[in-house]
Amino acid sequence: MAITRMHAKRWLKMTGGFALLILGAAMLLLPGPGVLTIVVGLAILSTEFLWARLLLDRIKRRTAAVRDVVGRRKRG
Repeated sequence: MAITRMHAKRWLKMTGGFALLILGAAMLLLPGPGVLTIVVGLAILSTEFLWARLLLDRIKRRTAAVRDVVGRRKRG
């Protein structure tokens, strides 16, 4: 029974994560928080897939770099 529950949980994570990725991609063209939805989908998928973890880490690094640049512009 535990194996079935584990598989169901994994299946739900994958389905939810990919659904959020697809919705986020659609929201890039339609009204809505597309980038945020994509990031949440990647966060869910990163618990199961290495490629999602690497992509999420890359997004975090770029976001931090942009935040630093914007912070320097405000100060000086």
